[in-house]
Amino acid sequence: MKVISCPNKGKKCNECVLNNSDLENVSKVIKTGGLVVYPTDTLYGIAADPFNDSAVKKVYLSKNRPFDMSLSVAVSDVRMLESVAVLNDAARKLISKFLPGPLTILLTKKPTISDLLSSGDNLIGIRIPDHPFALRLIKKVGPITATSANHHSKPDPVTAEMAKKDLGSSVDYYVDCGKTRYQTGSTIIDVSEGDVEILRAGVISKEEIINALGRR
Repeated sequence: MKVISCPNKGKKCNECVLNNSDLENVSKVIKTGGLVVYPTDTLYGIAADPFNDSAVKKVYLSKNRPFDMSLSVAVSDVRMLESVAVLNDAARKLISKFLPGPLTILLTKKPTISDLLSSGDNLIGIRIPDHPFALRLIKKVGPITATSANHHSKPDPVTAEMAKKDLGSSVDYYVDCGKTRYQTGSTIIDVSEGDVEILRAGVISKEEIINALGRR
């Protein structure tokens, strides 16, 4: 278990200042099936290769998370999103309005996403986190898992220390950028069939979502 602290820890950064060697080390861990705790705009998350079932299983075990609860995926842009999920008009409107940002959208998954990650469901949660390190990491390695870095049902991890207290040595690297911006989870919404269903309240309100879709 290693901890990497950002030189600008605690500051709001527009660009990631972590040195390239640290990014290379973190990226290598993910590409070889390991786990990395990383900051987002909402909570700290666990990054693993979502196309590696062995790595995905490690995420479940590290969190003590039931295998019938799916894991979300983080991507860096719409093009990457379309490689793992099927977009519809409602999703495109929400992406244009809110992403990158604190919104997770449930969409029909592409065949590239395994049933282990989606718990046998045909839907997968996707988000584009508004955090310079998270986006830099994803651009480097591709899609990563985006589940919160805590034991199942434990307090949301808004610092790397909270994540480390829960997950300990089950994670290979912790990237510490200080407390997260919103300190609460993303809003989770299902628009896979075009209708709006709020599955978890979060930073973005239902009213904001309805307005973005032009509905009442």
